[in-house]
Amino acid sequence: MPPFVATAVAHPNIALIKYWGNRDHELRIPENGSISFNLDGLYTKTSVRFDPSIEKDTLCINDQIMDGPDLRRVSQFLRYINGISGKHYFADVKSENNFPISAGIASSAAAFAALSLAATKAAGLDMSEIELSRIARRGSGSACRSIPEGFVEWKPGRDDEDSYAISIAPTNHWDLVDVIAVVKGKHKSIGSTAGHTFARTSPIQKARVADAPRRLALGRDAILQKDFSALAEIVEIDSNLMHAVMMTSNPTLLYWEPATISIMKAVAIWRQSGIPACYTLDAGPNVHVIVLSSYITEIKNRILELPGIENILVAPVGGAAKFID
Repeated sequence: MPPFVATAVAHPNIALIKYWGNRDHELRIPENGSISFNLDGLYTKTSVRFDPSIEKDTLCINDQIMDGPDLRRVSQFLRYINGISGKHYFADVKSENNFPISAGIASSAAAFAALSLAATKAAGLDMSEIELSRIARRGSGSACRSIPEGFVEWKPGRDDEDSYAISIAPTNHWDLVDVIAVVKGKHKSIGSTAGHTFARTSPIQKARVADAPRRLALGRDAILQKDFSALAEIVEIDSNLMHAVMMTSNPTLLYWEPATISIMKAVAIWRQSGIPACYTLDAGPNVHVIVLSSYITEIKNRILELPGIENILVAPVGGAAKFID
């Protein structure tokens, strides 16, 4: 019997209204919904080959053979795909991405979105977008948001069936751009998967989750109405709330570097001077500066004047995860 092969590409996403903390850790059902947009130009490309002749799963990321927790996480995900398809083969998985991984730029979201498409197709499954979003969520919660195009909302749901992401506006709806100030491109000491399990130890988390529907409504309306001022206000509050939970959890998660704080302060000053810019951070030290596309050059130049900047990545709103030849 021949091998079964497929390749897919997916983008990371930046959450404007954040997901932090799970109602169900195994299924990655979130405690609250979230809103994001995909990051065009940044990608993970993954190929999956199910082959009856393979005796164990193998995983290669950016030409490096992976073992330990990374391989176990992918193998567990592939066994779930095997269970759906009925084809119980091991797989050879090759993945590459063009942006830093495990540094707060949603590398796991892109990775498991691409893996979901490639693995299901290689296994002979024909899945809808919602089904793929649900499957990707099992690998990494935010991966469900990298399946649809453009501006995306993750409906938290209560169980596996009703927790998935949908597009709320297409890629060309609003010319926002994420200018990512990379202050530390190295791996985080504590990743998001572990961090989610600590969320409930924070005395702030319960209030944060209770207020989430209000923040989601404000964020959604700001996007649909293309109201940058309203978006900036709620995006920064939401980001600060998530990091406040991290800082008050047990153990404490403090991802910020000195340069992180400098950028956050500078963005607030820039906005007061009339530049449409706001900041948000995922679980890492790097700052995502959201701007209108006409301000890319000015924002890049201003960021480069600040200390501690390793690199700048620029990503407009991106499309859906997709298969490639």
